[in-house]
Amino acid sequence: MSFFSSILEKLGISSANAAEVPDPAAAAAVPNAAITVVDVVAQLDTLASSHPEKLNWKVSIVDLLKLLGLESSLAVRKELATELGCPADAMADSAHMNMWLHKTVLQKLAQNGGNIPPELL
Repeated sequence: MSFFSSILEKLGISSANAAEVPDPAAAAAVPNAAITVVDVVAQLDTLASSHPEKLNWKVSIVDLLKLLGLESSLAVRKELATELGCPADAMADSAHMNMWLHKTVLQKLAQNGGNIPPELL
């Protein structure tokens, strides 16, 4: 199982959504391939409100992973960045990699049925 699949699983998003329909716009072109929409923001806000640490998942990939109960070490983030196709120049600088990774994870969640508001994308 890929690390991104673990993120999908923690949020209750079926990884089958990704296999059936690459993005929500394509759903119209594929009959009977409905994507189940999951309110990711509500789930993460609920987790954040009951978490002992003050975590800001809306801007931090580390906080997002912590909220989901997943490993957030640099090594794991590099693995996830590689899995999602992070450009080499961003991989060379952990701050740039983290920003790229956060944005990309939110975009991928949206593509797989996560209800992510445009301002977070």
